[in-house]
Amino acid sequence: MAMRIVQRQSVLRFLPAVFLLALASLRAYAQAPPSPSSPAPRKPTPHGLYRIAGKVVNALTGDPVPHATVTALTEEDSQTVAAVQSDPEGYFSLEALAAAKYQLAASKRGFRSASYDEHDNYSTAIVTGPGQDTESLTFKLTPSAILRGVVTTEGGDPVEGASVMLFKKPRPNEPARHITQFSDAATDDTGTYEIGALPAGEYLVAVKADPWYALHQARKPGQSFSIDGAAASDASASLDVAYPITFYDGTTDESSAAPIALSGGSREQADITLHAVPALRLAVETPRKPDGSVARAELRETVLGMPISVVSAGSMDAMHTGSTDFYGVAPGHYELTQGDPPRVAELDAATSQQIDATLGTPKVMVSGILRTASGSPPPAQIQMLISSIDGARQPFSTPCVHGKFSFPSVPQGNWQLAVQTSSGTQLRIASVATGSRAHPGSQFVLGDQPLSLVVTVTESATRIQGFAKVPDASITASAPQGWHGVPGVMIVLVPSDLTSMPDLARRDQSDSDGSFSLRDVVPGQYTVVAIQDGWELDWSRPEVISRYLPGGNPVTVTANSGKVINLSAPVLVQVK
Repeated sequence: MAMRIVQRQSVLRFLPAVFLLALASLRAYAQAPPSPSSPAPRKPTPHGLYRIAGKVVNALTGDPVPHATVTALTEEDSQTVAAVQSDPEGYFSLEALAAAKYQLAASKRGFRSASYDEHDNYSTAIVTGPGQDTESLTFKLTPSAILRGVVTTEGGDPVEGASVMLFKKPRPNEPARHITQFSDAATDDTGTYEIGALPAGEYLVAVKADPWYALHQARKPGQSFSIDGAAASDASASLDVAYPITFYDGTTDESSAAPIALSGGSREQADITLHAVPALRLAVETPRKPDGSVARAELRETVLGMPISVVSAGSMDAMHTGSTDFYGVAPGHYELTQGDPPRVAELDAATSQQIDATLGTPKVMVSGILRTASGSPPPAQIQMLISSIDGARQPFSTPCVHGKFSFPSVPQGNWQLAVQTSSGTQLRIASVATGSRAHPGSQFVLGDQPLSLVVTVTESATRIQGFAKVPDASITASAPQGWHGVPGVMIVLVPSDLTSMPDLARRDQSDSDGSFSLRDVVPGQYTVVAIQDGWELDWSRPEVISRYLPGGNPVTVTANSGKVINLSAPVLVQVK
């Protein structure tokens, strides 16, 4: 289940078997066996109570991890039930637990805190109760990776207070994903930064800073705009400088940034030198609106397609001059919003310039009505939110009053809706319609014309529960076929309309008895699939997930399905 972190280390081996279904044979499934050494003898568990026990080991070396804190938490609300430290040999034992499902978490300085058998924020819960083996777990902790470095000027002086941004690249098998900002840090008075507790992966490092000695001069009243900025005789002109965003290894070109590969426990050094260059001046026409106010321009700096900061405008009186100046601007990538109606443009600023008033594409209005699938009035005090699919735009929000909403100025692109009540509860969006065309999910595409939407939310949020299993390895004519639950399997609820992936899809990870729970499912037709070792799959791509649909379990969710649907048949675990 999402954000659960638990799995058991019991010795589970699933040998190839001849399936009665017309599927490919399942390859052997095995977990690492427990350490050959044994923990100290334990006291008998009181009748009706159970124990979760095992060993904490280094995921890279297999060595025991002593004095790690192991915590059992309730599955539903993550409340701590019991906690213990592993002994000098890494063994732990959580005693006198009631029959239930528990999240299992472990932490120790120098290692990444983790849930049991964690994958993509999912984990395996431990199920205690009669017939459940929960006393031979192997909990693997991965040593933290650390990235550090020193930021200096071209003269070798340390740069204090520089903003160091760390971006994580998607895995090679995730072509649909995009680079995201993972962490950040500020340099100290020696120019040093350090970012720890990093998972393995490929990263890019970018540094933003301002020269401490820089002097930026605004255009004086009555002075015409000049790309040369201050007069050449002005002694301060030589101090009108800026640091461009600089990447490791020393480039200011995003496409040439050198990736840094981090593995578990690695320690990498990424030093970066900043070079001051003449600052730019950008003048943007600032027209008056019909009400007499001015349409002030906004300049937002971007890195790797993501907005990071708003550039402060100059002190020109836009009300009287009809122009907004941005000065002290570092060369780089920017998103400019200007004009009335507003236009948005991607700007690669390399020289000082007066911006063409027609640059960019117009923002347009997105409006619509909100209705419920049952026809009842929507709740009062609802907030509508939209966010860009690629994360490259700022999110927008607006109130929904009497079932109507309006976003007056939205950039063109691919967007996703969300609906939230005043208490913070998310309402599930069943479909979005534009004109007479409705499609499941919450996404829409905005072109250059105003868009009117009909958003349908459902009050019902069904949970689908089941078991991921494989047939017994040995089947005889006299013995009926049995099934074994498989822990740690990726479960995917796939909508029948694959174009709504991953919007309507749901995922989970099977627990120690093979059970799973897919939450907040809106009405529709779906197929549940279970994929062993599927965590490296780019599951959101229709051409990838469709291979597993013939071996899945179909399920229909309606508004009358109730809160829980229990699958009558186990979901057959398929090989990646």
